[in-house]
This record gives sequence, C-alpha cells and structure tokens, in this order.
Amino acid sequence: MTPRPLSPKLPTPPELLTPIEMAAADSAAIAAGLPGFTLMQAAGAAVAAAVRRRFRPCRVLVLAGPGNNGGDGYVAARLLERAGWPVAVAPLAPPRPGGDAALAAAQWRGPLVPFAREELERAGLVIDALFGAGLARDLDGLAEALLRAVRVPLVAVDVPSGTDGGTGAVRGFAPQAALTVTFFRLKPGHLLLPARDLCGEVVLADIGLPARVLTAVAPRAARNGPDLWRLPARGARDHKFSHGHLTIPGGASMPGAARLAAMAARRAGAGLVTLAAEDDATATLFRQGEPGLLVSGPPPEALLADERRNAWVLGPGLPARPETLALLRRVVEAGRLVVADGGALTAAAGQPLALRGTAILTPHAGEFARVFGAPGEDRMAAARDAAAVTGAVVVLKGSDTIIAAPDGRVAINANAPPALATAGSGDVLAGLAGGLLAQHMPPFEAACAAAWLHGQAATLALGTASAGTPLVAEDLLPRIRAAWAAAESSRPSS
Repeated sequence: MTPRPLSPKLPTPPELLTPIEMAAADSAAIAAGLPGFTLMQAAGAAVAAAVRRRFRPCRVLVLAGPGNNGGDGYVAARLLERAGWPVAVAPLAPPRPGGDAALAAAQWRGPLVPFAREELERAGLVIDALFGAGLARDLDGLAEALLRAVRVPLVAVDVPSGTDGGTGAVRGFAPQAALTVTFFRLKPGHLLLPARDLCGEVVLADIGLPARVLTAVAPRAARNGPDLWRLPARGARDHKFSHGHLTIPGGASMPGAARLAAMAARRAGAGLVTLAAEDDATATLFRQGEPGLLVSGPPPEALLADERRNAWVLGPGLPARPETLALLRRVVEAGRLVVADGGALTAAAGQPLALRGTAILTPHAGEFARVFGAPGEDRMAAARDAAAVTGAVVVLKGSDTIIAAPDGRVAINANAPPALATAGSGDVLAGLAGGLLAQHMPPFEAACAAAWLHGQAATLALGTASAGTPLVAEDLLPRIRAAWAAAESSRPSS
C-alpha cells in the first residue's frame, strides 16, 4: 500500500542548535538525572507517531546505524510493529555494546534483514536512521549505495543521512526525504541549503528535554522571526525627526534602484527619506517620484552637514568605482549609520577593511565572494567571520539568508519565496534595513526585521500563487504595511 502524506505542521522555537550544542543539551539533561534511554524511547516514539499520522500502513524498512540515531530507529520499528505495521530492520552495523542503542536493539523482536537492495525493493516506506546531524565525513560504501537506490518515500531521523546539521552541506550524497523528524530544537542544517530542500516536511518533536538546558548550551544561532526583535513604535509625542532621516545617494545609470530603496524605507517608518542625486538631471528625475520623497541635488556629501541625517543607504544603483567607496568612508567617518549594498560593496572588492564602521552589509553571494572570498560550504561561519572583520552586521542574501553579527550571533531567515530572485528586490531589502536603522533599531535587530518583512511582503504579494510565480520588486512595496502587521500580531507576548 502506498503511503499518503498528510498536512505539514511547522516548528516554531527560535533557537537553533548545532550538532555539538545538541549533544551538550543531551549531556546536560542526562547529568541532571534524565536517562539517555528515556530520551531515545521518546525520540523513537516521535518518529513512529509522525509516520502513523502522515502515511497509510505499509511495509517499512528501517535502516539502522550503529549509534544513537540507529537506536531511535529500533524504537520506532518496535512501536510501528506493535501498531500492526509490517516492519523489518536492516542494520548497517551492530550497535556499540553497552550503549543505549544496544539496549534499544535488544528490545526489537522483529525481523533483522540484510542491509541489501533486495530488502529495499520489498518496502513501501524507508526510515533512514543511519547517521544523525553530526556526520563529519562523506557518506560512502554500502550506506550511500543503498540510499541512492531508494525509490519509495523516505523518513529521516534527525536529518537525511549525508547532510551536515551544522552547515546544511551535503557530505558526498544525501537522499531526498519526504519527512524529517528532529528533536528539541532545529539544527541550522534544517534551514540552510542544500540540506533544507532534502529534508522535506520537518517535524520538531518534544522528547522531554527541559528548556533550562539551553542556559548551559547558550546557542548563538536562531531562526529569524518576530520573537527576535521588536519593530519601532510611535508615541503621542513623536514627530518625524524622532523616526530618523535616511539619505540614499542615487546614480544616473540606475536611478530606479535608489528609488526602490527610498520607497521601502518610507514604508518601514523612517520619518524622512532623501534621495541625493549625483547630478542635476538625476535630481530632476527623482522629483517625478513619490511626493513624500525629499530630493537633493549634488554633491551628496554636502548633506553631512545636517546631523539629523542619522542613517544612509549607500550602493543601490551607484557605480562600483573608487568615488563610491570614498563617499562611504566620508559618511562613516562623519559618524552616520550606513547600510552598504550593491555598488558600494563591489567597489570594496578585495578590501573588506574598507567597510569597517558600517552598520549593515547586504551582499548577495557574488558580492560576498568579491569582498571576502568564496564562503565555501560553511556559509554561516563565513558570514560570522566577515562580520568580525568589518564590525558590521552581514546579511548574506539568499532564500536562506544568513544574518551575522560581530559578536557571533546568527539568525537564519527562512520565509523568503523563490520569487524574490528578481531585479530590485535587494534594493527594497536595503531600504527596509536603512529605514529601521534610522529609527534607532540596533543593527542586528534591524537587519533581521528587514529580512523577515521582505520575505513576508513577497509571500503576501504572491497570495495563493505558487512560491515560484514571478513577481517584480515593485510588487513588494504595497505589502510592507501588511507584513509589518503580521510581524506585530505574531510576536509572542512578553
């Protein structure tokens, strides 16, 4: 009988634990008196329950590794068999003697079958309980060969084997899961590509680990969302300068980029927004835009005399030339908060120290590589390193945007649909960040909020259309207000 997936349910806790941190959480709970085998039984029960909720009864093959991941698989097998499902376990290797997995294996009374393709071909559903999130080598040998041969729905325990739970990288090969069941808190790899796409539906299960173990672990990564930040509020005594004055220099070659950033900044609540044109013709063009936008003629640096211009966005539509970088340095040295994007980043190619003193950097992968070098498989570590070098919050853009602070905090933004891969989308993001920064939001929180509002606005713009349906950057602007309201309504009450 073919399994039938049921409706997904998204996990919500914000903390993300690396495999090392998850092991520390387990150890802290065990040291406090919670037996490891109790945790294993709860994990296996969560896998069995998730399978029963989402699939019709069918022949199940559990691929069991020698460690605790395999132990979870033995528990799930026993509980599924007890519920009337036909189950067999194919061990890659025996569990290590004396451990919790060996105890779980000893309680399995059902069939043990060879770790072979012939057994796979009899199954209607496969449970991948081979390796957990901390796999530190490429998947190879029999495990790789058998997982490559899977042609039925696969349920992964913790992560699909071959994926790195800390980085989202694939170690040699990893199978496509229909469902992944993980425990206590998500790992970064559940949100980072390419692993995210291989996990299928992700179910986060409570297995009895007390939340207080997070104090001992002190995780530094989180899933981005309104519980990480608070949007600026307006009071009865506020006025437009209370909410900052953002300045955005704009170039003649791509004036639309600066205009998109400015319109987004206004919708993010900046009290005043000025477009600073590099020549008189561009100033004339800018004055034909939204009536509420302020326009200033050249040179942009003359505006630094007004100290109320507390925040600047530098880069959208500006050419990648030394003059752009020189302007950025003058603005930074004048003590202003700067969001560096586009041309300002490309002008700093190979010169990361030239960006020191900026508040927020918003590179896409190509711009990041030009300034800092290729990020490699561990993009979270690369973003952290870039933030430490520059002293700025680094927003490494993508459908799994990574926001890294100089102090080591990281947020992963997971609400951006593929439709955001369109010209001008990054200019809207830079404007949102600048608008929030102008309102005295701390840089890390401003960057996180901007990324989330950006993704939410795109989701609202798509409506009932698929996430890959084309949209244009201008479609985002009318949805920012609704995205703001969604953030306010979804933030947990304090």
